[in-house]
Amino acid sequence: MTRIARLFAMAALALAWTCPAQARPVTVFAAASLKTALDAVAAAFTDATGTETRLSYAGSSALARQIEQGAPAQVFVSANPGWMDVLDGQGLLAPGTRTNLLTNRLVLIAGQGMDVTLDPVPGADLAAALGDGRLAMALVDAVPAGIYGKAALQSLGLWDAIAERVAQTDNVRAALRLVAAGEAPLGIVYATDAAAEPRVRVVGVFAPGSHPPILYPAAIVGDGDTPEARAFLAFLAGPLAGALFREHGFGLGGGGD
Repeated sequence: MTRIARLFAMAALALAWTCPAQARPVTVFAAASLKTALDAVAAAFTDATGTETRLSYAGSSALARQIEQGAPAQVFVSANPGWMDVLDGQGLLAPGTRTNLLTNRLVLIAGQGMDVTLDPVPGADLAAALGDGRLAMALVDAVPAGIYGKAALQSLGLWDAIAERVAQTDNVRAALRLVAAGEAPLGIVYATDAAAEPRVRVVGVFAPGSHPPILYPAAIVGDGDTPEARAFLAFLAGPLAGALFREHGFGLGGGGD
């Protein structure tokens, strides 16, 4: 029996005691960068418990604003602590449920056929590497991947040269698609996004010290606090989900904050 299979069996046994016999679906709002990995984790949760999940992916900022306006989310997974802080400050999270779930890395990517070699370090000529094209990034003042990316470029002294040449998108997966489709020669995304798209390649990795730590906090939304939601959050922090997240390139966040 493989390690994943053993973890699956253990999770199924443990969760059988936590999910009601007639479990209600769990509505999950999650950062777009989680889609590939979280789809797999949610499927494993359903297999283990019989509880269905309803997954909604978008930029963390958009999801947080929807929750503020009363959207029926039960579990929220943000791509940065800032938007979770906003909801926490308004008393919209179930007390004691917030945890730092995952970590990630920030990378510079190029599309197929782009003969670019460029390390994202001080002095790099990013403007020249772009040629006549634009740099694809998520919204730099709202979406976590864009916020991290802008911070990294500023810390490296590269932002001013390309600030007017950024193609901003609603979420990081949309920036990834621009590069994959050849509509932008370069982009800044998470390492896990690049790994999920065969039409792009990683040109360079941003040093962790060039931007704030990339953390994915998760919590239960107060109005959606049900046994099923708590079971799903526990599953996200458990060994089977952890193994699946690591397979998709995420690091584990190490718990509460």
